[in-house]
Amino acid sequence: MPLAFIPSPSIGEIHLGPLPLRGYSLMLILGIAAAVWLGGRRWAARGGEKTVVTDVALWAVPFGVVGARVYHVVTSSEPYFGKGGDPLKALFVWDGGIGIWGAIAGGAVGAWIGCRRKGVPLPMFADAVAPGIALGQAIGRWGNWFNQELYGRVTTLPWALEIDPAHRPEATSDLATYHPTFLYESLWCLGVAALVMWADRRFRLDRGRAFALYVAAYCVGRFWIEYLRVDEAHHILGLRLNGWTALLVFAAALAYLIAATRHAFDSRGDAASDRLLPRLDATSSPRS
Repeated sequence: MPLAFIPSPSIGEIHLGPLPLRGYSLMLILGIAAAVWLGGRRWAARGGEKTVVTDVALWAVPFGVVGARVYHVVTSSEPYFGKGGDPLKALFVWDGGIGIWGAIAGGAVGAWIGCRRKGVPLPMFADAVAPGIALGQAIGRWGNWFNQELYGRVTTLPWALEIDPAHRPEATSDLATYHPTFLYESLWCLGVAALVMWADRRFRLDRGRAFALYVAAYCVGRFWIEYLRVDEAHHILGLRLNGWTALLVFAAALAYLIAATRHAFDSRGDAASDRLLPRLDATSSPRS
């Protein structure tokens, strides 16, 4: 046991009368609220109505939650559909188990529907909300702390995370402290949010490039964090499934970023033009 470590919560929920308040669910709600708040501010700065982000979120969030849960259940099906599994628990999102890849895919579908209904260009909307999504992830990751899940390898570093015996891997049940990968990812996501906002101000990113930068930057961090994790996962050629997913999504985001940048340069001629970033007319709705 190291001299200093990060303690895990003794309980993962509190009861407000008959209603349970789970730390995992609370972090997700706070993360969503933060994403909508920052996205709304950035959208308004582009000349749009701040309420548009909330309206689109009413579509994106439910689709994102469903996509996140479906990805987790499909890639970790044994506890639900394997021997001795309980299929009904596949619906218990509050117990933990969501996949960011499914959240992004499902949320994108919901955002597309919401943007179509509001007459908003999806790439411009995605650029506005990208840093907010990263901020929301940074907050949401603390839900894993409450559930004592998705931590990394054994370590005695001063910032090691103490895990209760009931939540430790069988192979290291006598060892108490592990890498706090939830904290690593939370800090990384904060850095990604700052990077995207800086790059957007510096280079006036448009055409979905700010969103592509967010995706690519997140994938870099997720890849090395996956390398540290010790929870059960499918492996392909010695690499965790989520590691492969991070590599593939990173390649796709980088390809899009390069192609969109070339197209922006070709269509405008001057890369330093003040018209690189289209702005919404504050008095009218944008066309899709």
